[in-house]
Amino acid sequence: MNRPVAARPTKFEPIDPQDAYVLVVEDNLQNLVLIARLLAFVGVRRYEWKASGWQVLEFADTMPRVDLVLMDLHLPYEDGYEALNKLRSDPRFSGTRVVAVTADADPVTMEKTREAGFDGFLGKPIDPDRFPDQIVSILQGKSVWDLGYKN
Repeated sequence: MNRPVAARPTKFEPIDPQDAYVLVVEDNLQNLVLIARLLAFVGVRRYEWKASGWQVLEFADTMPRVDLVLMDLHLPYEDGYEALNKLRSDPRFSGTRVVAVTADADPVTMEKTREAGFDGFLGKPIDPDRFPDQIVSILQGKSVWDLGYKN
């Protein structure tokens, strides 16, 4: 059950991609490889990968800081909503942007993620032509809510 989350900041401080620490929570290796390559393309040098929502808080705590979490919703053990609630319950991650990245890209799911406290939404399949600009926008403090495209 999703519990209410505290009000989220409406404005994030801009972060240069080269200085960003990104946590990718994704259980599909092909998606991870694509995301990793596109993050490198925009200059992100530091990212970590977790294949499930389980223990994401403990894993994030091992990083020097976490500026952005790209979170799949359908994960083994604990889904993206449960992982988000754990991150939001810890004050150390109160300023962390958490963006849903999901194949469940429809208006209902997008609204559910917004209500759950996610800071953005990127539908899969990821558009490699748009994704780099979306990541830069998110790191600059802008909100990105995009259903993506379907082949």
